[in-house]
Formats: sequence, structure tokens, C-alpha cells
Amino acid sequence: MNRIWITAAWVGLVALLLFAPITGLVLSGYQLEIHWQRPLWLAAAALLGYLLFSRLWNRWLRAARAPAKGQQEATGSAGGLPRRFWIGLALLVAIALPFWLGKYGLGIATLALIYILLALGLNIVVGLAGLLDLGFVAFYAVGAYSYALGYHYFHLSFWLALPLGAGLAACFGMMLGFPVLRLHGDYLAIVTLGFGEIMRLVLNNWVSLTGGPNGVSAPFPTLMGLEFGRRAKEGGIPLHAFLGIEYSSDHRAIFLYLLLLLVVLLMIAVVVRLKRMPIGRAWEALRENEIACRSLGIHHVTVKLSAFGLGAMVGGLGGVFFAASQGFVNPTSFTFFESAHILAIVVLGGMGSTTGVIVAALLLTVLPEMLRDFADYRVLGVGIAMVLMMIWRPRGLRSRRRPLFQLPEAEAEKALS
Repeated sequence: MNRIWITAAWVGLVALLLFAPITGLVLSGYQLEIHWQRPLWLAAAALLGYLLFSRLWNRWLRAARAPAKGQQEATGSAGGLPRRFWIGLALLVAIALPFWLGKYGLGIATLALIYILLALGLNIVVGLAGLLDLGFVAFYAVGAYSYALGYHYFHLSFWLALPLGAGLAACFGMMLGFPVLRLHGDYLAIVTLGFGEIMRLVLNNWVSLTGGPNGVSAPFPTLMGLEFGRRAKEGGIPLHAFLGIEYSSDHRAIFLYLLLLLVVLLMIAVVVRLKRMPIGRAWEALRENEIACRSLGIHHVTVKLSAFGLGAMVGGLGGVFFAASQGFVNPTSFTFFESAHILAIVVLGGMGSTTGVIVAALLLTVLPEMLRDFADYRVLGVGIAMVLMMIWRPRGLRSRRRPLFQLPEAEAEKALS
């Protein structure tokens, strides 16, 4: 008991030291004012929180992790309902969402889907292959600029930019993979971080090609030549005139959301399938132990390049959709903070877990919009969440479950005897 109180006191002291300069020092004009009430309250909350979790939360975790007698059946039922029921319900909600959300809410939902797509791509590289990539935003930028520059210089349509952006991002991913084949851990993270910053600086300084800080515009996609504006700008026909309905600016937002939802569902199916294929097993073997992986005859060069290429391809798709949804791209959208944000989604969701990554992407996209009054503490909140996850759930919200093959009790007793 004394150890718990001593540790709680240290937690309160460290929290006070952290929060005092962040929340206790306020700049008023040219003078610095000191307010101790807020950091003291936060330190007290941290101390009480540690006491609460140490007594109750750990006990609950031990009970939850204990093997239950009535485990779920092989059909994957949860709470008496099959897994397919919950998947179908979530899909119906996702399809019906744009028809009752407002324009602002629909924009947030579209952004959440883009982050799900990016997190799925980074999950291949970090979660499955175990390659720490801090420059993933570079592939995001390649996809976005391939659409914007392709339209600006070659009048490239959105439907051609999708495979082109994905292919270019995959090529850049494999180009990055070659120099880092012998690097691991922190060294790999530093090189990939440098690659992301080099890409941002090139986009920012090559003004004659990319427009530099001014950026470049990107048009909204069309549907079989039908445009979503009130009046056709590209020589086509407006969608509302073709269908004989009243014009609404929500039509194109709904169309982009549903198209992005379809692409996200396809990518989820592809990623789940890849994890069960030999290439997915090879990624996991590489993540666990590269030396043992190579001793088994697995070609580590091919495995690493495939992880970088496929992950970058998914990131490129997300970049194309980002450019189409925003209508404008510039280098400020592709900073290191974006890479850290996507990596936080993967870590919080559970590295290698598709479901956990989706849930974490929704939480880290929707919650900041709901808590805009605390926007100044966004990075602080994400950091606290990461620390708490590393303490109480180091494998993320939903750690990936490995296949379990269990013998019947009679055969197990016979094997033991």
C-alpha cells in the first residue's frame, strides 16, 4: 500500500512539472502571468486517476484476461449475435450516414474515411512488416499532387488519376525501400523521416512545377461525364439537369463519400486477404525475427519492398481522394505531424489489427472536431492517450488475435498421457 502511495505522489509531481509550463504560464501582452490553479487541478486529477486505476482497473484487467469457461464459438459470435450481423449493421449505418448528416458532418466523415485508408496503408508497413516509417506522408503527397498536377498539365481525369497516383506512390515506396534494406529500428525511422521532409521541401521550393506554397487546384470528379456543379464547366452536362432533379451542393459530397466508402471497403477486404496469404505470413515473420525469417528461405528484400510498395499504394489512393475532396493542395497539408497522426492511429488501434485501426481512425478524427473548444490541447491529449495505452493496453484497442487450434478434451488427455 505504501508503494502505491509513493508512486502516486511521483505521478502527481511529474504531472505538475509537465502541466505547469503548458497551462500555468499565460502571456498577457508583454508580461508573463503565472496561474497555478489549473496545473494543480490537473496534477491532482493525475494522482487520483493513478490511485483509481491501480486499485480497480488492474483488477478488472486481470479478471478480463482470465480464461473464461464459456468462450465464443468458432462462428465468431459476440454477445449472442454473429459477427456478420455487426458488420452488416455497421455497413448500413455507413451507407445511410450521408443522407442525414449536414455538409459539415459529411466533410468530417469523408476525412475520417481518408484517414482510415491512410492507416490501412501504414498498418501494412508498421503493423504487419514491423518497419517503422515516419515519412508515410510523402506517399500521401505523391497521390494528391499526381492528381492536381496531372490535371493542370495533362488534363488528367480523376478516374485515371486513381491508378496513376497509386502506381506512382508504390514506385516511390519501393524506391525508398531499396536504400533502407539493411536498416532497422531507429535508423530506419530517421531515414524515412528524412524522406518525408525532403518530399515536402521539394514540393514547397519547386515553384515552377508545383506552385510552391501557393499550391495547385484540383477539380472535383465527374460521373460518366456528368458534372456536379450548377452549371457545366468542362463542356459536359450537370447531374441535376440529366436526372431532372433540383440542384443541391450536397450531391457531390454524398457522391465522393460513397465512392470513398466503396474504395475503403475494397481495401479492407484486400488487406484482410493479404494477411492470410503467404505474403502476409512473411510480413509477420519479418516483423518477429528477420534472421529466422531469412533462415527459412524467405527473401527478405522482396518482402520488405512489397510491404513498402503496397502500403505506399494505399497512401497514394488516400492522397488522390484528399485532393478531390479539398479541391486544392499545398505543402502545408503534408507535414511531419500528419505522419505522426497516422502512426498514432495505428498504435492506438493495435498494430496489425484492421478493426482496431478503423476504430482508432474514427476516434482521432471525430473527437477533435467534437472538442474544438480544447483544440489547443489536441497534441497533449493524443500524447496522454498514447502513454495510457502503452501502460494498460500496449497492444492497442484491439490486438490481433492469432489463429488458435485446440484439440477436444478427450484427445488432449490422450496426447498428454
